[in-house]
Amino acid sequence: MTVDASHDTVLRDEAVDHLVTDPAGTYVDGTFGRGGHSRAILAKLSAKGRLVGFDRDAEAAVSAGRLAGEDSRFSFIKASFSGWGEALAEHGIDQPVDGVMFDLGVSSPQLDQAERGFSFRFDGPLDMRMDQSHGPSAADWLAVAEEEEIRDVLFRLGEERFARRIAAGIVDRREQAPLTRTTDLVDCVVAAIPRRDPNKHPATRTFQAIRLYINKELDEITQALEQALEHLAPGGRLVVISFHSLEDRIVKRFIRDHSTAGKDFFGNPVGEVALKKVGKAIRAGREETAKNPRARSAIMRVAERTS
Repeated sequence: MTVDASHDTVLRDEAVDHLVTDPAGTYVDGTFGRGGHSRAILAKLSAKGRLVGFDRDAEAAVSAGRLAGEDSRFSFIKASFSGWGEALAEHGIDQPVDGVMFDLGVSSPQLDQAERGFSFRFDGPLDMRMDQSHGPSAADWLAVAEEEEIRDVLFRLGEERFARRIAAGIVDRREQAPLTRTTDLVDCVVAAIPRRDPNKHPATRTFQAIRLYINKELDEITQALEQALEHLAPGGRLVVISFHSLEDRIVKRFIRDHSTAGKDFFGNPVGEVALKKVGKAIRAGREETAKNPRARSAIMRVAERTS
């Protein structure tokens, strides 16, 4: 199998070990990316096993097409992972699956390609769309959004304490000329922030917030998780790797809410729980973080579908 050397798959072995409980089962990789997790999953499956990959990124679809040509146990659906359950049924898979995993956020190749506009490190078009064939780009949105809306997005999705100053700077800048390049946005942020963290680029939170907003990523996560309740077989595993607190908070709350029974007036448990938490949150070890600094912020949570 061809491996994409441009991408270091985070928590690959840990994720696959927790996900695959039946080598002959059917599994879903909801965020194919460049296929690191998918290839590791296939390595653990028997000849009867099956894996379906999802991604809305055009280049990911090309990588997935190559893998599908190499391994008949793998198939790919070019779509957002938020609708993975319904998409499976539309493609003839109407039985519950034995496991689903999501590796959230942006892949290394996406960050390293200036033309995608995800990174403040490179000059490129201010795009930030996961699927460049649909929806407004970051530049499109920043050209028309009200200052208050921009401020709210930066504060809520980026937890940026200088959100007000940055939003005002963006509006002032666009009155002179539209923001069309990543460097245009970086310049606005740098000019607006009075104090800087020496360990973090000043535009980090702004780029994160706008990317999350443009791609509706937090809503996508919530929808994808909800579908696990319907489409996981009893004993099936849910494995999610997050890279920042907003993502992880959604995952942690989802598992907690569906693995805890309600209580009656007297405090006695009532009803059935849909999930069982499996172990504690898992982080990358020293060896992996030394090799791949992006792994430092990764956190993996696992749950199992009850009857």
